Amino acid sequence: MTISRRGLLIGLPLLLAGCQSMPNQQAMYGDVTTEPYPLKKVPLDKIKPELRRQEVAYETAYSAGTVVVDTPGRRLYYVLGDGRAMRYGIGVGRNGYALAGNAYIGRKAEWPTWTPTPNMIRRDPEKNLKYAGGLPGGPNNPLGARAMYLYRGGNDTLFRLHGTNQPWSIGEAMSSGCVRMMNHDVIDLYARTSVGDKVVVLQA
Repeated sequence: MTISRRGLLIGLPLLLAGCQSMPNQQAMYGDVTTEPYPLKKVPLDKIKPELRRQEVAYETAYSAGTVVVDTPGRRLYYVLGDGRAMRYGIGVGRNGYALAGNAYIGRKAEWPTWTPTPNMIRRDPEKNLKYAGGLPGGPNNPLGARAMYLYRGGNDTLFRLHGTNQPWSIGEAMSSGCVRMMNHDVIDLYARTSVGDKVVVLQA
């Protein structure tokens, strides 16, 4: 059985449309030259597909604009509404260094300064004491390209949603309690959120 040239040409646009409907993940995670500190493309062969940013079905009672951190699942969901959410892979805190329950975004910052908490300095003074005055934003800053600061009742919880210069840590439990994301992903989430947005942190 042969396919006519006319039939092939008719079917080709449909085939191309089907291909274009899939997100180009390499483009999503490619080089970014518009930032104060340019970002290199993410080596996707080292990031599991399920940890990459994508819109998914997500039934929840939380309203659109809510950020849901699924700590055991190593996922963060930005609720879009109508049963949909944007899903991101995350790295989470080690056992004993984790936030749980409701909070809200009290502050946002681009290429933020990182300052170790008093607990971090006490636990590892050799590593952290030299940064007690703050480490300016930049490619070597552990908060990465963006940070969203979580508050409760007007008080800083000292937990953040932030980027990381260690994309290989996504999916792991190794931070000091904060939620880390690939820099490309935290820039996307930062653009979607506003100060005051609700954040729900789920624990096992």
